[in-house]
Amino acid sequence: MSEEHDPGAPGEYAERVLDTVDLIPAGRVMTYGDVAEWLDEGGPRQVGRVLSLYGSGVPWWRVVRADGALLPGHEFAALAEYLAEGTPLRRSGPAADGHVPRVDMRRARWDGRGAGGGADGEAGGGAGGG
Repeated sequence: MSEEHDPGAPGEYAERVLDTVDLIPAGRVMTYGDVAEWLDEGGPRQVGRVLSLYGSGVPWWRVVRADGALLPGHEFAALAEYLAEGTPLRRSGPAADGHVPRVDMRRARWDGRGAGGGADGEAGGGAGGG
């Protein structure tokens, strides 16, 4: 058995998650819970699992935790993308580990308007998730 893990081809749910992530405009974000709500299927953990297995080909940095904290272990790669895209960020306080900023969720969160698909044309603009 190889040390590399091959998850195989993504299933239908994974394809829908990846398609949704592709819809998120540059400079905007959705939470893991927003993506699940947009799809009206699964939950934040399932969305995170799909992105961990298959997300390298989509703008994975546009899906964040509800508190705007950057993905541990990928903070600097995500930060470079946020800066390039002009994603609104909040400065971290001196108590924050490494002083890495967070996404300003109030300004950066995308509700899905203007995109086709989704159960009702909107994602949860604050309904939780994450």
